[in-house]
Amino acid sequence: MKKILIFLFISTLAVELSYAQDALRAEGVVLNSSTSTALEGVNIVNLNQVKGTTTNENGEFKITAKVNDTLHFSYLGFKSIKVRVTNDWLKYGSSNIELTELALALEEVVVSQLKLTGFLEVDIKQVPAINSNYRYSISGLEGTGYEASQKSGLTKVIGSIFNPADFLHRMFGKKPNELKKLKKMKEDDEIRNLLAHKFDREMLTILLQVDRVDLDEIVSQCNYSKGFIQKANDLQILDAINECYEEYKLLSRGRTRKI
Repeated sequence: MKKILIFLFISTLAVELSYAQDALRAEGVVLNSSTSTALEGVNIVNLNQVKGTTTNENGEFKITAKVNDTLHFSYLGFKSIKVRVTNDWLKYGSSNIELTELALALEEVVVSQLKLTGFLEVDIKQVPAINSNYRYSISGLEGTGYEASQKSGLTKVIGSIFNPADFLHRMFGKKPNELKKLKKMKEDDEIRNLLAHKFDREMLTILLQVDRVDLDEIVSQCNYSKGFIQKANDLQILDAINECYEEYKLLSRGRTRKI
């Protein structure tokens, strides 16, 4: 009788452990709300655990999640949404997620023609300046260093050693969890692949809990050029912020030891 009770206890425990493991994964299908057709390649990110995935050809997905985690769904041409993971979702299995299609609108493009006078000194001022940006490395630090314009040169590099990362500290000093997400985002291959093909900064602002203006200001204060900020994809922006903060930590430790 004792052996039977032990066997039943072990069996029950095994079932509970199996359920617990399954409960750490949310499953579902992403559909077009207007046509009910499956959407392939939808980007899905767990904002709490900083894990990412995409839907397959049938619109299906599986992602690590627990109760009250928030999943962010984004797809080109569709409105992004956030969905909270509930106990029923994890308990009863797959759930349908519907995305609403956005109307596409092209911005008006204004083409300005150069009006040449024939005088070189006058005409040359009308030609847009070529964006020449250089990277300066700092001795003792790994990585490619800071980007600075040719005009400001070494002065910007020296100023960037203390000022930009101080700005980062002010931005994230009260949000230690957001700083931890920088490392998680760099380590997750799905997140990196997702960001490498995005230029809208939407995912970065959501994960780091800052608005677009502050995000651009962070990169600017880290002495990355306006041209870089405008042309870089989201992954490059992520790496730029992370690199700046990591270098700041090394420099801060050095300054503390000297003091």
